[in-house]
Amino acid sequence: MMKRLRFTRLVSTVLLAVLLLGMPARASAEQRIIVRTGGLLSGLTVVQSACKLLGCKVLYGLDGSLGKLFLVSVDDSLDVSIVFKLLGGVLGVVGVEYDRTVWTEGGDGNGSQVPPALLDNDPVSYYGTSVRGGYARQPAFGIVGLEEAHNRYGLTGRNVTVAVIDTGVDPNHPVLAGVLLPGYDFTRNRDGGSERSDVNQSTMSILDGNAGWVNQSTMAILDQSTMAILDGPDYAAFGHGTMVAGIIHLAAPKAKILPLKAFNANGSGYKSDVLRALYKASSQGAKVINMSFSFDEPSKELEKAVEYVTSRGAIAVASTGNDGKKTNVYPASYSTVIGVASTTDWDALSSFSNYGTSVAWIAAPGEAVVTTYPFGSYAAAWGTSFSTPFAAGTAALLSEGSSSISNSQAADAEGNGVWISWEVAKGRLHAPTAIRSR
Repeated sequence: MMKRLRFTRLVSTVLLAVLLLGMPARASAEQRIIVRTGGLLSGLTVVQSACKLLGCKVLYGLDGSLGKLFLVSVDDSLDVSIVFKLLGGVLGVVGVEYDRTVWTEGGDGNGSQVPPALLDNDPVSYYGTSVRGGYARQPAFGIVGLEEAHNRYGLTGRNVTVAVIDTGVDPNHPVLAGVLLPGYDFTRNRDGGSERSDVNQSTMSILDGNAGWVNQSTMAILDQSTMAILDGPDYAAFGHGTMVAGIIHLAAPKAKILPLKAFNANGSGYKSDVLRALYKASSQGAKVINMSFSFDEPSKELEKAVEYVTSRGAIAVASTGNDGKKTNVYPASYSTVIGVASTTDWDALSSFSNYGTSVAWIAAPGEAVVTTYPFGSYAAAWGTSFSTPFAAGTAALLSEGSSSISNSQAADAEGNGVWISWEVAKGRLHAPTAIRSR
């Protein structure tokens, strides 16, 4: 989960030299409506005809080649609630739902010091790339049993695609470059999926020291000597997608990662872009879909999208959120999603993690997790956002071992873990146990 970053200086000098790219203007979510068509009368023609009468405008389809779901904008001069009601009564329209600006943010993480693993910078060869020792030898790697999964069972996620719906991924990171597929940037409606598109910097910031804090529910700690620190709300979630991708790669080093950028660097996004990303993931053949975000309110269209991708064989994994509450969030609470809570390295629920058997199917380590960060750097992070990719990576291992494994079968397999709490439906993830029970 993402939260606005609050930077605490651990070094004596921070020199910032960053040129910021403006985001393209887009219609406000409050004046946008998601329209589903169906029955004998369905498709673009139905919505276009209705909008011609009502004064709205069809922006684009949301479900790819299916051609039944569309995004409509309503001019500010019109009463959107009236247009909403009238659209719902049009013959051939079977559902209407407001588009919303959604924020991938939650409660605070609780990191208080740089973990030793982040300071372990001895180079290690890891499946064809040189990585920092603290990345490959960190506690979470052993807790989840990844060495046994890789070496004893020979599973690395080969020939499996994992979609990451997030802020994008740095395509030039040396650890990830070899496994990244061409993605898509829904925030700009163009090919790609790089979160580096959110900044343009001719000069990297120089930190006079070894570490800097980043607090984002995810509480990331960056260990770096030449790295740009982007302070302020416009960059509250910058790096989140690259961090998530790094954990997936740690768990499933041969899996391909499909970056689908549905969120901006400030952590905001449109619900409609999340829907587009889900349908895109399915059309691109993603076997696993990682959703390290959560929404407070349910959405019929989000649920339909998840049901669609899982019915076509995908495994859906989502974070439970970081409010430290027993509460339902979405998509983690949907029955077709593996909701993942966060644990400490001592198998206790993290204090910031949301919990409850209706939202948390399993749990995984989510504190001081060392992972990749943009511009070739590394970070340690706290949050259910970073528990989730351990489950997604393990799902990729299961899929390599059995390509036809279903979402429910993967959920059952991953549920065979280490018991930690009655507030989690199953247990803490243990990859070898999941592999043996698939």
